Amino acid sequence: DKILGFRITDIMFAGTDEELRQTKVTQPAVFLHAYVAFKMQATEQPAMVAGHSLGEFSALMAAGALSFEDGLILVSKRAMAMQKACESEPSTMAAVLGLSDEDVEEVCDSIKDEVVVPANYNCPGQLVISGSIAGIDKACEALKAKGAKRALKLPVGGAFHSPLMQPAAEELKAAIDATTVSI
Repeated sequence: DKILGFRITDIMFAGTDEELRQTKVTQPAVFLHAYVAFKMQATEQPAMVAGHSLGEFSALMAAGALSFEDGLILVSKRAMAMQKACESEPSTMAAVLGLSDEDVEEVCDSIKDEVVVPANYNCPGQLVISGSIAGIDKACEALKAKGAKRALKLPVGGAFHSPLMQPAAEELKAAIDATTVSI
């Protein structure tokens, strides 16, 4: 709470779904959860760690390359930058089930007037797309018409893993460059 400058513990344990969905809250909450889980299970330093996206910060902390405090500060700066990007251009993501990656990519490429990109290749037949709200709506319709079992908008704060997060990436780079990472 002190590092973040707000009472995240109150939101984590008694907040509303709307509060928890805000990127500026969600990301630090997920990082804190990963930190606590790691501390409760780790009896020795792991031989290797891995993380994707936000999980990279948890992996660096678990590896001892980043202190908990520096990790939480970076995650908070990342979350605030992404929150700003989400607010400047409302956006979302959708899970697509039952189509090949190629079919989903083709539909995303066909939507020229909006941002829509493949974001997370989770497993064969399950891909998450990311982009503008109008773009995701168009893509979901086209994907269902193409035979997707589901094309379901996700309750997320923005178009993560898409070009709409570029301003946040630039802001985060400056914060990372100013932080000591011991590798």
